[in-house]
This record gives sequence, structure tokens and C-alpha cells, in this order.
Amino acid sequence: MDVLIIGGGIIGSSVAFELAKRGASVTVVERGELAQEASSAAAGMLGAHSEFSTDHPLIPLALASQSLFPSIIAELVELTNINIGWNDVGMLKIATTNEEDRKLMEHYEFWRRIQPQHVRWLTAEEVAQMEPYVQTDYGAMYTIDQQVDARQLSLAFAHAAIAKGARFLPYTEAYDFVFDDERIVGVKTTRGTIYAKQIVIACGAWTPFFAEKLQLSLHMYPVKGECIAVTTEKRLLRATVFAKNGCYIVPKANNRLVIGASALVHSFHKTVQACSVHELLARAMRIVPELAFATFEGAWAGIRPQTKDGMPYIGEHPQYANVFVVTGHYRNGILLSAITGRCVSDMVEGKEVPFDMTPFSLTRKEGKHALHH
Repeated sequence: MDVLIIGGGIIGSSVAFELAKRGASVTVVERGELAQEASSAAAGMLGAHSEFSTDHPLIPLALASQSLFPSIIAELVELTNINIGWNDVGMLKIATTNEEDRKLMEHYEFWRRIQPQHVRWLTAEEVAQMEPYVQTDYGAMYTIDQQVDARQLSLAFAHAAIAKGARFLPYTEAYDFVFDDERIVGVKTTRGTIYAKQIVIACGAWTPFFAEKLQLSLHMYPVKGECIAVTTEKRLLRATVFAKNGCYIVPKANNRLVIGASALVHSFHKTVQACSVHELLARAMRIVPELAFATFEGAWAGIRPQTKDGMPYIGEHPQYANVFVVTGHYRNGILLSAITGRCVSDMVEGKEVPFDMTPFSLTRKEGKHALHH
């Protein structure tokens, strides 16, 4: 086996797809179902412009990844016939207080200097014309940001990789490594030992378990995000609405709306708290009052991998040259999946990555790049 990937979420599947396309023999092991963790819990926003409001090392990757999606989705659909729920109507970033309005204008001015063609400022009247059910006393920043069905996209990456020859082993838990001097030659799993020339660890919030076995200290922690879904008799939104206070409402097919998300740090428990449901609904109804009459569909939680400095880990192990770690995308895993697959594949092949990956090094000195809404 050329490459063994531990983790069958969107990041592991994206890497598998890209490597399989390049002719590598790839096996992916996943302890449960594919795309069962953060990958299926995400709302699916490709929010390159809505997410970043100041200079950030991730911006070049985010913009490049966003630009790849139309062609990648066409490729995935052709290979798998999976409906990925592509929605390119755009996104409205809105304020709910005077202070949020001031910060949102700064956010808009940041992008107006960089990519004026991708953002637009709307008055409250223009917001009402665009989205009649959105209630705001302030202006809004409109961005071209798209959204997808995160679970379907994750599964499409996996099935497209399979179509290109990759092998996926769900319900197969990796638990240790086979060492040979300065290399890892295999991974011990509940289905036996699997040997490979290269190892990619892409386990999201569970990556530190493997990192510790490789004498690698990753400064990261889990953040539980809770979401809810409702359905309405008539379509209330065309564009995604993202409030500066962190609440977002994402329109899906069949008048379904996904509302998120809470952020509970250091939690691996995928339970949903009643207070979170209450708070999410209250915030959403302040933005779209008509939601009060929606039908409650359900609630769920996902465990997102966050790092201390807000930057993902993407790179080669400092001691074991054939081991690569990719984790810590936090709430940008869906957006960054396309470009991460390509960058990690370049690393595995020993090619030069066309981005500065120094900020994402496994041994970097931590700065402060945490994202703030």
C-alpha cells in the first residue's frame, strides 16, 4: 500500500480522492461510519469572505479552495451521482447591535480592499428587498460565499476516491503503529496490521491520541457545536444569513433551514443541551421572526477540532518522515477540504506545495490567529 489514511471524514476522504486520482494505492480506515463526526454535523458554508475579517494565514488557502469547488463538485457528481446540495446564492452577514455594525463595516472594508468584486454593502432597505423575511435595523455585507450539504460532500469525496481505486474500511479502528527505526511501516487496527509506505493521520479532534504515540505534542482541544433544523411551509431564505454574533441560518432543499451553532469547549459528548436549542432559536427568530411558526425537525452536535492558536496542523512529522498529520480545521473543514486534499497529496509525493505552509507546521511557535465574529 502506498498510503494509509487514518480517518474517514471530509479531510481524510479529500486526501484519498486526490492521491487516488494521482495513481497512488490508498486505504482509509475509519473507526465508525464514513463522515460520521464533524463532517456530517457541519452546516456546509464555504465562507471564505464571511469567516475572515482581518489578515490571516489561512486566507490564501480559503480563497483557493473556494475557487476549486465548482470544478471539483462537477467531477464528484460525475463519478458518484451524489447530490451535493450546491447553493451559490451568496451570504448576508448582518449585525444585531451598534457595536456589531461597526465591526461589520470594518469587516466589509477589509474585503473591499482585497476583492471588491466579491463583496457588497447593502442598506437595511436593500436587505429587505433581497430577503423580505430578514429583520434588521442595520446594513449588511453581501458575499459570494456558497454552501453545500456537508455530509453529502464528504460521502462524495469518499465514493469518488473509491471510483478511482481507493479502499475504505469503515468500522476499523486504528490503535497503534509499527515502528522501524525512523519510519512507521504499519498501523495496527481491529482488522489486523496494515502496512504502508506513507501514513496520513486525519482524525479531527481525536488526532492527539495518535500524536502522543509519536511523541508529538499538538496544542488542540475539542469544541462541541450544536445545530438545529426546522422546516417551513414557504421558503423564507434564498441566501445564507450569518449574524455577527455567531448565529447562522442556512437554507437547504425543501424549505429546510439549518441553524447553528453553539461552541462548548473541551467536550466530546455529542448530546444537545436544551439551553442551546433555546438560545439558537431565540437568536434566529430575532433575525427571521417568521421562524416562530416553523416545524422543529431535530438537533445534533459535532465535535470540531480547534487548536490553541486557531490554525490547523498540516505537515510532516518532525521525526518520522513518512508520517503526515492534518487536523485542527475547526469550523473551516468543509471550506478547506478541497485545497487540503491537494496540499497534503503534494507533501506525500514530495512536491513543493504552492502555498506558505509554515504557519501550519506541526512544530510551529504558536501565534494568535483565532477567528472572531
